[in-house]
Amino acid sequence: MRILGIDPGVAIVGFGLIESERGSVRMLQYGAVTTPAGLPLATRLVQIENDMTELIRQLKPDEIAIEELFFSKNITTGIAVAHGRGVILCTAERLGVPIYEYTPMQVKQAVVGYGLADKKQVMDMTKRLLKLKAVPRPDDAADALAIAICHARSATSLLRRKDPNVKETV
Repeated sequence: MRILGIDPGVAIVGFGLIESERGSVRMLQYGAVTTPAGLPLATRLVQIENDMTELIRQLKPDEIAIEELFFSKNITTGIAVAHGRGVILCTAERLGVPIYEYTPMQVKQAVVGYGLADKKQVMDMTKRLLKLKAVPRPDDAADALAIAICHARSATSLLRRKDPNVKETV
């Protein structure tokens, strides 16, 4: 199964494509979609939609895993990220790719085994699990790969039973 992990944003959208087969994962590609600062939000959102459409068509994922938003202190930034995330969700839906959503705590639990792990631990385990020589850069791409790994582990869980005709959030 080809899983496209997405770390949503407006300035930077991290992506990571992995292949998951029989409990093992392999990195296929990662990177980031960026929009220039200073552009109006609507212009940036259109660019994200166009770039994500092209990316999904090129990478041909079977499923997309995306991080749910977590608002801590800066709600203004969170609102802008929510706009970008909404565009990504609509784009994936329009292209017919199943979407699965995970909280930051679920990603940390799946990758590190501890839901309160710090960012450095998640990045190091992502590197180890994918047998990479270095942590992927930018950080948003490493986060996207961790989200994809989380989905790979969730998708193969014996506890997970789903009707293939019903979209669900995890």
